[in-house]
Amino acid sequence: MLVLILAGVIWGVGAAMGTPRPARWIMICLLLVMVIIVQLVFPEGHSLRAATGGSAAPWFIFGGIGALVFIYSRFIARIRVQTGADDAPAMVISKQGSFSETELNRYARHIALREVGGAGQKALKNAKVLVIGAGGLGAPVLQYLAAAGVGTIGVIDDDTVENTNLQRQVIHKDANIGMPKVFSAQAEMVAQNPFVTVKPYHRRLDASIAPELIAEYDLVIDGCDNFDTRYLVNATCVAGSVPLVSGALSQWEGQLSVFDPAHGAPCYQCIFPHAPAAHLAPNCAEAGVIGPLPGVVGAMMAVEAVKIITGAGTPLRGQMVIYDALYAESRSIKLTPRSDCPICAHMQA
Repeated sequence: MLVLILAGVIWGVGAAMGTPRPARWIMICLLLVMVIIVQLVFPEGHSLRAATGGSAAPWFIFGGIGALVFIYSRFIARIRVQTGADDAPAMVISKQGSFSETELNRYARHIALREVGGAGQKALKNAKVLVIGAGGLGAPVLQYLAAAGVGTIGVIDDDTVENTNLQRQVIHKDANIGMPKVFSAQAEMVAQNPFVTVKPYHRRLDASIAPELIAEYDLVIDGCDNFDTRYLVNATCVAGSVPLVSGALSQWEGQLSVFDPAHGAPCYQCIFPHAPAAHLAPNCAEAGVIGPLPGVVGAMMAVEAVKIITGAGTPLRGQMVIYDALYAESRSIKLTPRSDCPICAHMQA
């Protein structure tokens, strides 16, 4: 009884003083060692020996059982770490806007950035971004949005993975040839970050669904390869006051901008009033494209999305960046709204 009371006092005083739990266990183990020494050193019948049990045998048994429990618990903890069992409950209990320990560790480099911090990472987790196209530009955009922790990512594309895509669309794998791109991309994104929700739409974006679909999202990223869809996406985003990050590629050159008339920037149609003739804007199959170029421009588009969501830095509103990979040159040109634009003129002050 005396030993148990002493152990309780050590634990309680240690807790009150804020002593770490392992240190308190060490102190109790030292108490047990001292009791065993008393039983072994002092003669039989001694008052101190009598007060601590009168025999060393029960304390050896007690210490042995404690050691076995400790070893077993450490073994189980190690197995849980190796199998990732401790991460599974975190994914279940993690709520919108809150982070599990695994997520905090994963996004630590973002949180350490002054311009992002915890508030910015929370904004990313709560954000909903729609990506148009899961091809050359869409592939890196989707990968980096998922890695950054954007909570809900929609992706719409009616195409399937082809062998010719794999030279540049690195989100897709050889084994996925013939699979719809949206499902191939979804599998890779969830495998990379199970804390995000990916919504695949295996169909072409058209006027019948564009307004309702885009209204569900806070931001749209357009990486499609045809002008009809670009004009449709632009008009729908303007109507809904949804920021649009848009990019395009050709051979060795890429460009990107943020079209956001609600914040004083021009819209896509201000800069490109009419679609160019087909022979002036050949697609990648006709003109070719260097493999890493979509990765460069797509990653820049993802950065713009992160900046808009977190409020960091200055997004490319009213600017267009043009990157020439062949000569390692980049330039930025200023863009201004067009007063006669049929899409966004009514929004200009």
